[in-house]
Amino acid sequence: MDSDEGDGMKAMILDAPGGLDRLRLVDRPDPGAPGPGMIRVRLHATSLNYHDYGVVSGNMPTEDGRIPMADGAGVVEAAGEGVSDFAAGDAVVSCFFPDWHEGPPRIGDFSRVPGDGIDGYAREIVVAPATAFTRAPERYDHAEAATITTAGLTAWRSLVADGGLKPGDRVLVLGTGGVSIWALQIAHMMGAQVVVTSSSDEKLERARSLGAAHTINYRDHPEWGKLVHDWADGGVDHVIEVGGPGTLAQSIDAVRIGGHIHLIGVLTGIAGNVPTATLMSKQARLQGLIVGSRRMQMEFVRALDDAAFRPVIDRRFALDALGDAFRFQESGGHFGKIAVTF
Repeated sequence: MDSDEGDGMKAMILDAPGGLDRLRLVDRPDPGAPGPGMIRVRLHATSLNYHDYGVVSGNMPTEDGRIPMADGAGVVEAAGEGVSDFAAGDAVVSCFFPDWHEGPPRIGDFSRVPGDGIDGYAREIVVAPATAFTRAPERYDHAEAATITTAGLTAWRSLVADGGLKPGDRVLVLGTGGVSIWALQIAHMMGAQVVVTSSSDEKLERARSLGAAHTINYRDHPEWGKLVHDWADGGVDHVIEVGGPGTLAQSIDAVRIGGHIHLIGVLTGIAGNVPTATLMSKQARLQGLIVGSRRMQMEFVRALDDAAFRPVIDRRFALDALGDAFRFQESGGHFGKIAVTF
């Protein structure tokens, strides 16, 4: 990995057409002082998501020289004129949709998502609108805070903002990646019972230590939907569906009549067969979603300030080892989140 010499700040860029070997550490000019409505943030961490992997691997092409990574956490160094939400010294974390402040979703693409449509947070300093950030959870370090932007907020919106999760609800979580472990922790915090699937008995044991009430190895039980349905005495109230077409039929079997399937992932592909008659008879809500608004993130942070748990970070890498971090993600060996600190 080569480095261009110069003054300013370090940043990772992605050379077209993408690929992990085309990430490059470069020097960029210091972005300077923040203008009206802007803040200058010294970034200290980001975390890896499946969406980021899609960009850096070249499967979701972006501009040549793009700075990747949607998640960014750090400290405000200066606030521009008219900024009242933040002051120098505040710990902050970025928003996945910097322009979606509140209300119903009105954005259906990634054209303004950091690390994809615009430059992201694999860099040391950013000057951005104050509305592109929220306060970070009080007790979290920067790497922990960075995990809420994409994975944490996706789980929170699914279960709480959209799903209306209640104590005693039953929740099915597929796998043990970033969104899934966040969903397990949020549901457990709110008094729900959680069942987790994985192909690894070791990961299932770790899920139980985080509060999972029941676990199923889907390699041993390929028809796991019926097992979940029976365990939940008629089906679960919520399914965190990260797989997509390859798992959706089992998720429909698992959900209760009138329950919620939160479709947030495409790990098994972008299209496939849906058992529509079963879904209709279940009268279940199948809702696709992409992360959430700034308002949702602010409410999520308030909840985390009162929560006893911290996010699970499997491993932390340095900024110049971003490619290695994605190779670790590619291996599928991680449990929870992978972070990069700088």
